[in-house]
Amino acid sequence: MKLAFLASHGGSAAKHLVQASREGALDAVPVALVSNNSTSAALAWARAAGLRTAHLSSARYPDAGELDERICSFLLDSGADTLVLSGYMRELGPRVLNAFAGRLVNIHPSLLPRHGGRGMYGDRVHEAVLAAGDAESGATVHLVTAGIDEGPMLAQSRVPVLPSDDLAALKARVQAVEGDLMLRALQELARP
Repeated sequence: MKLAFLASHGGSAAKHLVQASREGALDAVPVALVSNNSTSAALAWARAAGLRTAHLSSARYPDAGELDERICSFLLDSGADTLVLSGYMRELGPRVLNAFAGRLVNIHPSLLPRHGGRGMYGDRVHEAVLAAGDAESGATVHLVTAGIDEGPMLAQSRVPVLPSDDLAALKARVQAVEGDLMLRALQELARP
C-alpha cells in the first residue's frame, strides 16, 4: 500500500500512520502529502519526514477542474494507490474521487451517520454532540464517495460523553482514539 494524504492543518492522523508504517505496524509506504494551506503544520512535518509535498489550493488554482486535475496528477505521480484524508477541509473533485475509488478513506469525529454531512466538521461536530445530549460519541472511518460523510463505514470507535464535558474535553477524548482507529481500518484495507 502506497499512502498519500490530504491535510489542511496538522494532519495528526497522517502523522500517526506515517509513524506506524515506519515502525512496521502498517504494511504501507507513505509517499506524499498535499495541503490546501501553505502554512499548515502537516506540510512542514511531511517535508521533514521525506514525503513528497505540495501546496495545491483554490487560491492558486481558482478553477475547480484544474485544481482537481493538479491534485490527482500529483498524487498519481507520487505512486500513491491509497489516499487518506487527515483533516482535509475541502470537497474532492471527480478526478480524485474516481482515481482512488474504494481506496480513499476519511475519519470523521462522530458516530456516523449522526452529526455528519455538509457543514459538520471540527468543533461543530463536538458542539452538536453536546447540544443533542448524546450519551456517547466517537470517530468513524469511512470510504469517501461524492456525498459528504456518506461512504461505507470501515470502523468506529466509541467514547462516553460525560456530564462534565465541554467542547475541549470531548474533542480531546475523541481525538485520542482517532489515530489507532484509522490504523486498524487501514490494516484491514491492506489485507489481500
